[in-house]
Amino acid sequence: MVRTAVLVSGGGTNLQAIIAAQLFGEIQNCKLVAVISSTPGAYALDRARAAGIETSVVDFSMFPTKRTFNTALLEKLKDLDVELVVLAGFMPVLQRSIVKEFENRVINVHPSLMPAFCGPGRIGLRVHQMVLDQGVKVSGATVHFVTEEIADGPIILQKAVDVQQDDTAKILQRRIMELGEWDILPRAIDLYCRGKLRVEGRKVIIDE
Repeated sequence: MVRTAVLVSGGGTNLQAIIAAQLFGEIQNCKLVAVISSTPGAYALDRARAAGIETSVVDFSMFPTKRTFNTALLEKLKDLDVELVVLAGFMPVLQRSIVKEFENRVINVHPSLMPAFCGPGRIGLRVHQMVLDQGVKVSGATVHFVTEEIADGPIILQKAVDVQQDDTAKILQRRIMELGEWDILPRAIDLYCRGKLRVEGRKVIIDE
């Protein structure tokens, strides 16, 4: 069983999708050992407790620097003997220490079809508003391995979602979550935990 930690900061809708997928047998060989939040009051922690998953808080606001926060988070992951780290709405940027320690073992979901609309500051509703402002007809979601460059790691899975003419950023965000993120994030976790992913350069090979 692959010992997996899910990192969160907010409501935990992607976490809930992971929990549901595992409950219905769509994620195999995976043990969710902890949900770790960067914010004490995150509703994602309540979702985790309801599912019987251990929770922890590494409060970003309590650390004087990003480096000290990352050091504390890395120690927590090591203490839990985690193999796979899943970012599910986790807001702090992981620094080199964690990315190197968990090379090709940190998975993130981004709310666009990478490499479009990604990079520093391009998160959440900002991404969807940029899509609308550019008149893009198709957006979607991407699951990728995390590297030191923001939203620039090897792509595992993508799913396209149509943009409607009357969309607002919030409406588009919800559609991409429901049709894209909640589908491909659990699938990527399952593929990793079943040993079906290989990284060759910037490409992820799926051995099915």
